[in-house]
Parts: sequence; structure tokens; C-alpha cells
Amino acid sequence: MANRRKGVKFATRVFMIIIGGLIAAYGLEAVLIPNNVSDGGVTGLSIVGSKLFGLPLGLLIAVLNIPFIFLGYKQIGKTFAIFSVIGILSLAIGTSLMHHVPTIIEGDTLLVTVVGGIIIGFGMGLALRNGGALDGIDMLAVLLSRKLPFGTSDLILFLNLFVFIIVSTVFGLQGAILSAIAYFIASKVIHIVEEGLSGSKTFNIITSEPELMVETIRDRLGRTATFKIVQGAYSNQQFKEISCVINRLEDSKIKQIIHEIDPTAFVTVYEVVEVKGGNFKKRDIH
Repeated sequence: MANRRKGVKFATRVFMIIIGGLIAAYGLEAVLIPNNVSDGGVTGLSIVGSKLFGLPLGLLIAVLNIPFIFLGYKQIGKTFAIFSVIGILSLAIGTSLMHHVPTIIEGDTLLVTVVGGIIIGFGMGLALRNGGALDGIDMLAVLLSRKLPFGTSDLILFLNLFVFIIVSTVFGLQGAILSAIAYFIASKVIHIVEEGLSGSKTFNIITSEPELMVETIRDRLGRTATFKIVQGAYSNQQFKEISCVINRLEDSKIKQIIHEIDPTAFVTVYEVVEVKGGNFKKRDIH
């Protein structure tokens, strides 16, 4: 039974990665490429190569990603590499199959960048959420971040700067700028799809009404909280600091509660990458 569940889970992840690759391919072939707008990363370089040398886009995507897949295998692991191969092949095959699909938007540069970025971001985010990748430049950035004193996101931005300079040689300066905007939109959509709208935040609250604050959060949000004693470095006064983990959809509600009970409360908010264990489930709210 356990092996069967693992098999179903594996097959589901593979299916979702394939769907993600096909969605991204549709965004390229039906929106961006017909309007002389590119993507970032290895896909962007593949689009430039296809335009310059007349080679099939799908072939270039598959070939140019090979060294990055090897990096992913060495640095992240076998499963990630396998899922990435599936995703990249889905994107490559998808661009070949959809090469002659009707263009759904033409001429409106703003709409092209927004819609194209959303479609590609959704496809890439779906693949990442299920353990694969559709583009190898992120793997290179992860590797370089271990060797250089820069963060992964900074290196991704830096590497894509060179990609968009190359894109400008084929699509012109306007095309490169529109490509960068589409890539930026796609990166935001990837973040939403990968983490979900229910991504979590931690609120740390220092207030003169800690018991009332916790009781109200429990009654109106269905969330529990914890106390810890903190001491002011200047005043040496001790306070009860409240810590409460919520999802993104509850963000405005907890801010409203804090403002109602203690407008002068000191609040710090942190993004939470993952929540496991404990009692994070919501209580019923009436």
C-alpha cells in the first residue's frame, strides 16, 4: 500500500511538471515570440539562437539545458535532475508542437508582457512546486552563490542581465526591455504558484495588552499564539512578546486586530518558508 501511494504521488508530480512545461510552451508560442518578446534564462538564449540560426527552438532548449541539468544532479540531487529533465523535455516538445498555434494577442505591448509573463510564470511555478525546473540558469545561480559572496536572487538577476543584452541584438532595445518586464512578471507568478496564496507569516507583537490580544486573535482568527518574555535594553522593563503564525489571507485581519487593541504595539513580521508539526490548524470561527 505504501509503495502504491508513493507511485501515485510520483506519477502525479510527473504529470503536473509536464502540464507546467506545456503551459510555458504555449505562453512562448502563442504570446511572446510572435510579438518579438523573449524570456530570460536558457530559454531566452534558445529563442535568440533559433532566430539567428533558424534551428528548432525545442532542440536548442533541450541541448543548452544539458550542462545545467548535470549541475542540478551534482548539487541538488538525482530526483530533482530527473524531474527537471521531464520538465525541460515537456517545454522543448511543447514549443515544437505549438509552433503554429494562433497568436492570442498582437500589437498591445503591455498586454503581451503581462499575459505572457503570467502564463510562463504559472507553468514554471507548477514545475517548481512539484520538484522540477524548466530552465537551467537558476541551477547555475545556486552553484555560484556557494562560491561567491552574493545571494542566489542577485546572481539570477545578474546572469539574466547578460541574457537580455543578447536578446537586444535580435529583438532590439524595446524587445529586450519588454522581455525583461515579462520575465519580472513571470518571476512573481512563479513565487505565488510555488508557495501558494496560503504561504505563512510570523507576527511578533509587543503590546501592553498581551492577554487580550491573544484572546482576540484566537476568537476572531482561530489561531493560537505563544508568549515569551523579552526585556528592553534601555528601560530594562520586561514585556510579553506574542508570536503568531498566520497565512497570507489573514494578514490584513490580524493587522486590524492589533490596531484596534493597541495602536502603539511594536510589531515585526517575518516570511515563513515552511510550517511543520505543532498545532498550526485553524480552530473554527463562529
